[in-house]
Amino acid sequence: MDWTALWVTVKLAAWTTGILLALGVPLAYWLASARWRGKFLVEAVVALPLVLPPTVLGFYVLTATGPNGLLGQGFEALTGGRLPFTFPGVLLGSVLFNLPFAVRPFASAFAAVDRRLVEASWCLGETRLRTFLRVVVPLSWPGVLTGMVLTFAHTVGEFGVVLMVGGNIPGVTRTLSVAIYDDVQALNYESAGRTALVLMAFAFAALCVTYALQRRVPAL
Repeated sequence: MDWTALWVTVKLAAWTTGILLALGVPLAYWLASARWRGKFLVEAVVALPLVLPPTVLGFYVLTATGPNGLLGQGFEALTGGRLPFTFPGVLLGSVLFNLPFAVRPFASAFAAVDRRLVEASWCLGETRLRTFLRVVVPLSWPGVLTGMVLTFAHTVGEFGVVLMVGGNIPGVTRTLSVAIYDDVQALNYESAGRTALVLMAFAFAALCVTYALQRRVPAL
């Protein structure tokens, strides 16, 4: 087991989950409650990583964050550094790639909340923010937690986006999935098998938690 790669993997998954919790909750609530006719366009953008090959997304992220990309030029002007082949660059790609795994469960949970309860809270003089925090969140927390579990688990198993944007730098961008690839390339099947078994066990546990949570809310 490559313990350094394990640490990078856990750190990437934790940061990705935290960022998508902060960004995904308001976006998901808007998707669940908005009546805009063009909302399907936003939903399609959110769901795009589900059908887009990871290497394609990784290529566009790499291009946008490179020295010739607008995002890359802006980041370099502000910080003096570059995003490709760094942990922040991998984190950006991970957040984009895992967006639907957080937003879709969040939105499904919010949409399942009885609208009459929300309107009753408004009639009692509560603000929209207090209604969200005191009514919507308590009723939809299993769905929010499901999205967090899925995001964390999916990030742990990422390969294509990580390799495209971050390369294979030990202690910086080398994750467990990349370590398995390296072990197989080096014909070190014993080490690859141990790491793969750990990821298999983790994925199974994450799915068990996800399905257990889904029993508490309507199907996501």
